[in-house]
Amino acid sequence: MEHESQLARLGLFDARVPRYTSYPPATQFKPGIGPAEVEAWQAAIPAGSAISLYMHVPFCRRLCWFCACRTQGTQSDDPVRVYAETLLAELELLKSRLAPGVRLSRLHWGGGTPTMMPPDVMRRVAAAVFDAFPLAEGAEFSVEIDPNEIDDTRMDALAEAGLTRASIGVQDFDPEIQATIGREQSFEVTAKAVEMLRARGIASINADILFGLPHQDNRRIAESVQQLLALSPDRVALYGYAHVPWMAKRQVLIPTEALPSPEARLALFNTARDLFMADGYAEIGIDHFARPDDGLAKAQAAGLMRRNFQGYTDDQADVLVGIGASSISRYPQGIAQNAPATGAHVKAIRDGRLSVTRGHAFTAEDHWRARMIEALMCDFRIDAGEMSRRFGMGDEALKALFAPITARFGEMVQLDADGSLAIPVRARPLTRMIARMLDAYEMEKSGHSPAI
Repeated sequence: MEHESQLARLGLFDARVPRYTSYPPATQFKPGIGPAEVEAWQAAIPAGSAISLYMHVPFCRRLCWFCACRTQGTQSDDPVRVYAETLLAELELLKSRLAPGVRLSRLHWGGGTPTMMPPDVMRRVAAAVFDAFPLAEGAEFSVEIDPNEIDDTRMDALAEAGLTRASIGVQDFDPEIQATIGREQSFEVTAKAVEMLRARGIASINADILFGLPHQDNRRIAESVQQLLALSPDRVALYGYAHVPWMAKRQVLIPTEALPSPEARLALFNTARDLFMADGYAEIGIDHFARPDDGLAKAQAAGLMRRNFQGYTDDQADVLVGIGASSISRYPQGIAQNAPATGAHVKAIRDGRLSVTRGHAFTAEDHWRARMIEALMCDFRIDAGEMSRRFGMGDEALKALFAPITARFGEMVQLDADGSLAIPVRARPLTRMIARMLDAYEMEKSGHSPAI
């Protein structure tokens, strides 16, 4: 209890801070970054580079009430087929802008529900991607799979296309919780999807589970985690549910009185965390767990883990290109986001132009602040030697930056003899709050999720 009281005094249970999947966070993206800027950034990618490609499919058969992603519902495949034609055109547009020999280190299909695409569409899109950008050695091709929206024919299409990793959203297996968040997905349906994947030789499986959901308590989350462990995923993301109905209108359907308190959220996280650790998973960053032989665990052990818009990754590519409505790209020069509205995005691509509507051009200061924040989020440590080598930052500059952090958080952070800043294990729930102190941009709390 004393530890919890200390976290409370430091403001953990009241704070709302960015998730820092980018720096600056998406709330700082502004108009002024458009097709012209992005075309120049794409032209600067060297021939033969390995890049990451993210493809967004915004459609869902049903809209889950908890979800804050850019999605739209449809019961028909017709809009999906029309949208797929836009993806093919966008791929051709991208191919025409990049130097020869560009390959993919990672390909990820997200959404929405990518598995809503009919099998023939999946095959066409995958073939177009690999025709434009072959996979590099050791590359991964991953897809977000909705167990309610997958069958043998679509699974066969994904396997034939070369799927290497699947990501399955679980959220929670408790029927009352599922009904309250508008996401009914039984354990049996989820287990069947896992069985289908493994039967086709797709051994790498990720799963997402949420804490902080309505009606969730320690018993219920423990039961859901134990059911998930029975499926033996290689990697698990344990995300905190962010209740932001002013941003995600469908969340008004979720009763706020059923949500756990911030203190209860921490207990839910710790309950799940303890179960994953007891089952042999390595703790990865602030909210992931992985088998020791998983690529993410190996990357963390080697100090090579990164953070991007999909969360933690072992991908080392400097460029992430997002295609599809609302997709976000990251280049060495800055960040760009496509038009969020599907109609606006489709029109732009049909007109032969990118649909980029906002973003951010990096400053020199952004680069070193981004690296510091990423280092805290990934390794819980800012290495003074690295900051000196990469950015020419001397001891006095680092001391000046770290002084407000040590003054605010005291023994919850430590300064090593070489001038590096580290977050001890007991203070890791504060990581995003500590990272916020290195963020130079103004922030409206309402635009971000709870610190726990």
